[in-house]
Amino acid sequence: MVKKLKIGVLASGNGSNLQAIIDRILRGDLPAEVVCVITNRSDAFALERANNHGITAFYLNHRDFSGRAAYDAALVAALKGEGVELVVLAGFMRIITRVFLDAFPQAVMNIHPALLPSFPGLHAQQQALDYGAKVTGCTVHFVDEGTDTGPIIAQAAIPILPDDTVETLSQRIHLQEHLLYPEAVKLYAEGRLRVEGRRVVVSGIHTSPQSSLLNPSA
Repeated sequence: MVKKLKIGVLASGNGSNLQAIIDRILRGDLPAEVVCVITNRSDAFALERANNHGITAFYLNHRDFSGRAAYDAALVAALKGEGVELVVLAGFMRIITRVFLDAFPQAVMNIHPALLPSFPGLHAQQQALDYGAKVTGCTVHFVDEGTDTGPIIAQAAIPILPDDTVETLSQRIHLQEHLLYPEAVKLYAEGRLRVEGRRVVVSGIHTSPQSSLLNPSA
């Protein structure tokens, strides 16, 4: 029997990427299980998504702690208590500190709605439109202490259309996120990711049936 990777998901809002990962697990082709979901907002829909699938869910208010490090220590304790091996950020609107990263070395993933290193931080879609970029997309990366600066795992590109708005562009990027993020988690679960400096090496990518990993829309 294949060992399932234990995933903990941190979210602040809707949790659509959480749902995409759950759906891939239910399809039977992602050897993992989401063992807990933690949010820093009591109204985050991600909590309802977790409850709908019988997943342990926590609301942990960051305002109840003295600072980021104290909050992260509490997050770590909760995640470790559930046996989490990989932490997935799914719209988690908090900066991760060294306290957290030291507890999960090279085991914290995030997805960003742009082709990093272009347009990091907030409002990436608006940044791309304002810059006049012709192509954007999304990036799955390991998290470090910077803002969207960690080693890149995978990317998917989409064209920016002449009549795109933030809303239409965001919708198309989300479609790619929901394909790319579960696939990146699968690569981690299969032990196929290796970090060499800034470079993430994916073993066996040339023989993978998901040969369009870097652009699932291809």
